[in-house]
This record gives sequence, structure tokens and C-alpha cells, in this order.
Amino acid sequence: MIKKNTKIINNIRRNILKKIYDSKSSHIGSCFSIVEILYSLYFLKLKKNDTFILSKGHAALALYCTLFEKKILSKKILNTFGKNNTILMSHVSHKVKGVEFSTGSLGHGLPYAVGKALGEKINGTKNIVYVLISDGELNEGTTWESLIFASHHKLDNLYILIDYNKIQSLDFVKNVLNIENLENKIKSFNCNVSKINGHDVKQINNSLIIKNNKKPNVIIANTVKGKGVDFMENTVLWHYKSPNKDQLKSAIKQLK
Repeated sequence: MIKKNTKIINNIRRNILKKIYDSKSSHIGSCFSIVEILYSLYFLKLKKNDTFILSKGHAALALYCTLFEKKILSKKILNTFGKNNTILMSHVSHKVKGVEFSTGSLGHGLPYAVGKALGEKINGTKNIVYVLISDGELNEGTTWESLIFASHHKLDNLYILIDYNKIQSLDFVKNVLNIENLENKIKSFNCNVSKINGHDVKQINNSLIIKNNKKPNVIIANTVKGKGVDFMENTVLWHYKSPNKDQLKSAIKQLK
């Protein structure tokens, strides 16, 4: 099982790398930091009527490559990324099969997820809503408004995963707007809070066990921006940069 996990995870990263190189696009660091989370959701957790929303829409390619590994997207469609008239926009789009909601501007995905979770509660279903947000989105007022709303309505069918890679846009999160002590802040909203290694599939999977205690669930997933390629890891540069030919070759070698 571990060998299978690693193979699929590396396949996702390799495809992200190649598509970003081919299209000369960006956000490779943001994509790499969430690969294990997406793998865990799509291969281990999501049931037929559950919902997943990628709120950090700039990491769209990570989701597209996961949908390809899940055989929801074809190779033909994936190969159109970065080309004219593609449906695979650089920020995640609901026009793509398997995508629930278009996101781009940070802070939009969580409010939608909260509304969806409330609707599931009203309808009396057992469906779960998962939403993956970035640590940069914690600068947005809509994030905290949504937590208040989710807590008030006791949305224990809502799982909020925070990709805490500690870098946003042009600097480290702590330098832009310090959000610590993050765990205590979120607990004050009457949420279940767990802190995990966001690259450990077992920890991710265990953090998503249904609690049914009338509290929203928040998982602070400590991750590394650019995870998997040493010269991309934990650097601001790879939020925007695309690799050149030599960097591509070196990165692919590491992802084998």
C-alpha cells in the first residue's frame, strides 16, 4: 500500500512539473505542498456524494493531475493545460469534470463550503464537505466570518484543511501578517483542531475521522512549499517561477 501511495503521489508531482514547464506557468510550489492531501482525499476518503472544494484555486494543476490519476480526466484533456481554448484554467474551474466550484480570489472557497455543509445538514444527509484553504487565506475576513458561521450552526460535517506551508505570494506568512498562535485562535471559534504533518498520508487520513460532536473540524497541515524537489522547497521564488530545461531534468530525477 505504501509503495502504491508513493507511486501515485510521485506521478502527480511529475505531471505538475511537466505541465508547468510546457506551459511556462507558475505556482509549482503551491501545487507540490498539497499533493499528499489531495491523494488522501481522492484515493482514501471521498465518497460518492461528498464534496471537495479547492479554495486555493491557484494550485489548480495539482487538482487536475490528481483527477487524471483518478481517471476522471483524460490524458488528452490534461495535455491541453496552458494552451489556447483549454478548459483547464490556471485557477480551478467548475467547467472541468470533477470540480465542484471555481476559485481564484482567496477567501471564496470556504464560504461556499460552509453553505454546502449547512445545506447537507438541513437535508439530513450524511455527506461530508471538505475544503482545502491556504495559509494566505487566513488574511481574509471571509475566512473568520465563515468559521463563526460554521461553529454557530454546529457543522460537524465540515472539514477545513489548511495548507500551512508558511509562504504566501512574495514573502513568508509571519512577515506579511503573523497568524500565530493559529491553533488557539481556531479553537476559540469552538472548532475541533488537529495539527498534522501534511505530507504524511496516515496522519492526514486519521485527522479526517468523523467525530459527530457538533463542531466544525479544522486540520492545520504543516507542509513544505515545493515539497519533493530540494531546490524548490521552502523558497518564495517557486510561487511564480517555472523551471528551465536543466531544472526540469534535475527535478524529474528527484521525483523517481
